[in-house]
Amino acid sequence: MAEEVRTAPAPIADPAPLGLAAFALTTFLLSAKNAGWMSSASGLAFLGYAFGYGGLVQLLAGMWEFRNRNVFGATAFASYGGFWIGLYFWVQDVGGGLLAKNDVAAFNHDLGWILLAFAIFNAYMLIMSTQVNMAVFLVFLTLQLTEIVGAIANFEAGSAAAPTGAIKAAGYIGIVTAVVAWYASAAGVANGMTASRIRLPVGPRLLTATTAPDAIS
Repeated sequence: MAEEVRTAPAPIADPAPLGLAAFALTTFLLSAKNAGWMSSASGLAFLGYAFGYGGLVQLLAGMWEFRNRNVFGATAFASYGGFWIGLYFWVQDVGGGLLAKNDVAAFNHDLGWILLAFAIFNAYMLIMSTQVNMAVFLVFLTLQLTEIVGAIANFEAGSAAAPTGAIKAAGYIGIVTAVVAWYASAAGVANGMTASRIRLPVGPRLLTATTAPDAIS
């Protein structure tokens, strides 16, 4: 009997540009609210997209990165997909109830703890991103600043219902984060297209690994 020959599964399209785009758009909507740009809007435009785009689509991108054997991309996208899905359900199931009871301090402090927890996760992902490329490193660097400033701002906000100066600052940093992530996404699309005439630079790795590192874009 002939020995069965197993071949490696064919690679799939790079899911990183999709995951970055989903992260960027949802981050932009929430950060624009925090920055005070949505004075004539409800400020909740981010909520549905936190579940459907930033959450579900980014989680799928993470699963496809597992398929591509990209441990960095899989961990990053799946974790932040979970972040947005978790934020959606927290606002729906917990946050809305706190605001209905006018317990703004508990609402703000909950957000502070959520952001602090993800800042801890993001810290080691930031370190690992130095082995990917400059564009991805800048995404995680600006995100780290967003989460740290956001956590401090929400802890300090207390019972303030309107965005404080610190929360607005976190919002502006978040907008920068979204723009950087959109650029990294656009670069991944342009550089990943067959015979594309458009190429966008992503910059070198800050640290060179002894073996080829996983890429996110």
